[in-house]
Amino acid sequence: MTINYKKIMNANIINILKDVLKIIDKEGIVNGHHLYITFMTNHPKVVIPSWLKEKYPNEITIIIQYEYYNLKIFKNYFSITLSFNNIKADLKIDYDAIISFADPQANFGLKIKDNGNLQKNVRKLRKSKKNNVIDFNNYKKTN
Repeated sequence: MTINYKKIMNANIINILKDVLKIIDKEGIVNGHHLYITFMTNHPKVVIPSWLKEKYPNEITIIIQYEYYNLKIFKNYFSITLSFNNIKADLKIDYDAIISFADPQANFGLKIKDNGNLQKNVRKLRKSKKNNVIDFNNYKKTN
């Protein structure tokens, strides 16, 4: 038997983010908290407007603070509406696309994945179109 600690740890880091999003959904953002979430815009399961994808073809960092709407948390993704230069945009962000998240008010942040290796796998995935699974077993631990 082999215990895949990396897989277990990444799943639990995502659960921390899910719990934080659930609190925000229920109670709103209070006491100066705000959430920075960096994710890959070119991930096959991320849905964002084409104009936003053109402007940020690989990754983007969003901030959930004052103006956010329709936050919904699901098992494999969350959706939210944010304003970009006074243009509201609906985003569907798969948890597998998330690189990192942070709350500067709480001095808390977690890097979930190494973006360089993820980008290579996304390109391979888009070319092969055989499946939507990214194998994270070959990634090195980052500090």
